Amino acid sequence: MTTTLIIPALNEAESIASVLSAVPGGLADEILVVDGGSTDGTPDLARSAGARVIPEARRGYGQACATGLAAAQGQIVVFLDADGADDPRLLPALLAPLQQGQAELVLGSRLAGQMDAGAMPWHQYAGNWLSARLVRLLYRLPLTDLSPFRAVLRSPLLELDMQEMTYGWPTEMIAKAARQGWRIIEIPVPYHRRSGGKSKISGTLRGTALATYFILRTILRYART
Repeated sequence: MTTTLIIPALNEAESIASVLSAVPGGLADEILVVDGGSTDGTPDLARSAGARVIPEARRGYGQACATGLAAAQGQIVVFLDADGADDPRLLPALLAPLQQGQAELVLGSRLAGQMDAGAMPWHQYAGNWLSARLVRLLYRLPLTDLSPFRAVLRSPLLELDMQEMTYGWPTEMIAKAARQGWRIIEIPVPYHRRSGGKSKISGTLRGTALATYFILRTILRYART
């Protein structure tokens, strides 16, 4: 099955080249870096590493993912952050259940895997834990993490008609997939300290609070439908 790797990025010059170089050779048929207006040379570095860069002026994590999905050609799409926290070397394990017809969506759980000290601030950890507990309760899915590091079949994903253009986008995918009866598998993945200083989301309490709000709002919204 053909595979497209989608990487949302905004000012990730310190990590983007190393992230792309860590992708196992021959694994991805195309690599799309959706750039949200970087001013530090991220697009040029991504192109030099062999990626196709798609500019996206509209802000929002979900918007970047949706733009990448609209441009993707692969039968499988993989979403991967650009900051070096996720390990692209785990991509074969993430893809295997899809390639073997065992699942429609595979999630890489950071909380179930080996996490570097300081890789996830306590408030981000707490928010992820709470969100995963709500999904277990409301959707009957035994998940430990709502990680954005995931692989999914493209055609069924397009049929979900994703609407949440904020940090709730990955959660909307899980909620709608659960309602459609998808087979969802979670595998443990390592999680590293990000490159390039503080995260734009978890690096501040405000950013984490906003992300948590969008995630919880999405969980509760689709639990009622």
